[in-house]
Order: sequence, then structure tokens, then C-alpha cells
Amino acid sequence: MAKNDPYLALRFKEFNTFLLVRFALVFGWSMQFVVIEWQVYALTNNELSLGLIGACEFIPAFFMAPFAGHIVDRKEKRNLFAICIALFSLISFGLFWLTSEAVESSWETQSILIGIYGLVFFGGILRAFFGPIIFSLIALIVPKHVYPNAATWSSSTWKGAAVTGALCAGFLIAWIDVHYTLGIVFFLVVFALIFVFLIKRKPILNQKTQETVKESLKAGLTFVFKDKVILGALTLDMVAVLFGGAVAIFAVFAKDVLDAGPKGFGILNAALSSGSIITMLATTHLPITKNTGKKLLVAVFGFGLCMIVFGVSKLFWLSVVTLFFAGVFDGVSMVIRQTILQLKTPDDMRGRVGAVNSMFVGSSNELGALESGIAAKLFGAPLAVVLGGTATLFTVIIMGLKNKFLKNLDLTYDAEEYQEGLES
Repeated sequence: MAKNDPYLALRFKEFNTFLLVRFALVFGWSMQFVVIEWQVYALTNNELSLGLIGACEFIPAFFMAPFAGHIVDRKEKRNLFAICIALFSLISFGLFWLTSEAVESSWETQSILIGIYGLVFFGGILRAFFGPIIFSLIALIVPKHVYPNAATWSSSTWKGAAVTGALCAGFLIAWIDVHYTLGIVFFLVVFALIFVFLIKRKPILNQKTQETVKESLKAGLTFVFKDKVILGALTLDMVAVLFGGAVAIFAVFAKDVLDAGPKGFGILNAALSSGSIITMLATTHLPITKNTGKKLLVAVFGFGLCMIVFGVSKLFWLSVVTLFFAGVFDGVSMVIRQTILQLKTPDDMRGRVGAVNSMFVGSSNELGALESGIAAKLFGAPLAVVLGGTATLFTVIIMGLKNKFLKNLDLTYDAEEYQEGLES
């Protein structure tokens, strides 16, 4: 067997372009998320308003996901990606305009909030498409034996963009204010729109043109729910994000618990993602293939423990360190989940499986934001995070006892098979 090549996927020019586009989009989206949270909390000083941001994005993203997966499997992926980016640019420009001095001086606060929530809702619709498109495009850009390495680099790019975007947003809010920070977001989205056309159009692999929407959706959901490994991995990640995460209420911790201000807010957002990206880059050199299931369970358990410590911490430096290690565990979990999905999903069903993944994990970010906002309002932010971390620990224990397929998962054979494909 040939020696593992950690840069295998990067040897494909089109994949590098894909990573550049994805970095620009996620960097901008991450900045936009942080800025919106800060602005809304500044306007309302109400934790529940942060939860409403998550609700506005979760509702359309969750309910549109199955239909988005059906459409992605039947349409050409590059052009569909470009259309979604173009529509995202309209959202970014709308938020840039809503935070201008002219609007803030002439509009009531309630009207501005409605406008922000409306654009976030529109963004939730697009989120339903972005996940399946990106998941499907990777498999069309690189050969099959490169999937595990490509999935790791794609996830690393996502996390890298998230950490730098969140960090920059916190500092830019303090330096140039909310309005001009959102102007930078708009520029990044336009940049991504231009470069996406350097990716060639791709063939449509799903040839079941006579399949109805109902049949298509049923086939995708049935595949995921019958595969105990995929279902178990998605469930673990969903619970960790839904109950264990606290990103949506970092503004509360930065302002009221840790007294860290907007710069500290950016650092808290960045700490979680920075641990993830360092871990994911490390896995390109040290692939996580042996005893994969056990490593996934340990990673999610470690994430839950870190969030409990973060919830009880009153020291800024301890909170940052704890979030960094939570990110390390989250990075391991993400690499394993993405590798499982890429290896076990049929080519003609990638859009629908990617959509189910978005429903489980992507949409749980927004639903988790709503849950965090409500829990913080009812119990206070620290106790809300502790309870969420505890729920994550219990889920891992139950999954380890009940799902033997996931617990005993080992991807060593799959990795060797794909490396042999490279040799041939």
C-alpha cells in the first residue's frame, strides 16, 4: 500500500478552487452570524431575541432540506451553487443596508429587527441547499479514492473560515462598527460568486427522472434511517450541537458573565473553531481510521465535558481554553462523520443524504440557538450550558450501549481500499 498522502486532494486544481469559494462563503457567513447576534442583542438586550435568530433560520432550513436534496440530485451542481451564492449576496447587501445610519435614524427598532429576522429566514432557505450541493460537489470534483482526504480538507476549510470569520467579526465590530463589517461580508460573497465559475459544470448522476418527489424523499430518508452507522453518527452530532453548544449565547457570556466586550465575544467564537481546525489539519497526516466508532464516542463525550466546564467558569482565560479543547473534540467528530458519509453514500443519492445531514446537524445549529436562548432566559446562561453538556454525556452513554454497529466501526479497510484505487 502506498504511503498516505496528506495533500492528495489539494493536487486537484478544481478542488482548490472549490476550497477557495467555500472559505470565502463560510468566512462571510460566520462574520455575518456574529455581527447579527451582536447587533440584535445590542438593540434588545434580551437573550430570547438571540434564540429567535436561530428559529428564523432553522424553520426554513429544516423543512426545505428534503426538497432541496431532491432538487440537488436532479440538477447540475455548479450552476445551482452559483444561483445560491447570488441569492446570498442579496441577503448580505440587505443587512448592510439595514445597518446604515440612514435606516437606523429613520426606522424604529422593531422595524429594523423585523427586517433582520426576515433576511435571516431567507438565508435559512438557502442553507437548505448549500449543504447538499457542497456534499455532492466534492464527489464530482475528486476521484473516489480521494474522498476521505477531500472530506477532511473541506471540513478543515469550513472550520478555518469559521474561526477567522468569527474572530475578525469581533474585532471589526469594535474598529469599524457593524455596518462596514457587513459591507466586507457582501464583498466576500461577490468574490465567491465570481470564482465559482472556474469550476466546470458537472454531470447529473441521478438518472431516475421519472421518480416523483415523494418517492425521492422517501428513498433518501429510508437509506439514512436503515444505516445504523450513519444514523448513529448523525444523532450524536445533532444532540451535541442542539443541547451541548452555546455559540448562540456567547454574546451573553461576553457581556454579562465574563465582562469581555466585543473583542472577547469574537475570541470566544474563535476559540471553539480554532481547536477544531488544528485537529482536522492534524488528521490529514494521522487519519482517524482505526477504532473509528470508539473515537467518535470519546470525542463527543469530551465535547460535553468541556461545555460543562465552560458553563461554570467565571474566568475569561479558562473559558477560552475550555472552548479550545471543546473544538478539538468537535474536530474529531466532524472528520469522522464526514468521512462516514462520503464513503457510504451512493453517488445518485448524495443530494438527499446531504440534505438529511443538514436536517440533523446543520439545522440543529439554528434550533440549538433557539434552545440556548430559551434556556438562558429561563435558567440563566451558565446553567443552560451545563444542562446541555450533561444531556450530551447521557446521549453518548446510551449510544455506546445500544448502537453496537457504530461502537465497533472501523474504517481501516475502507481507507486501504481507496488508497489501492490511487495505485491503480
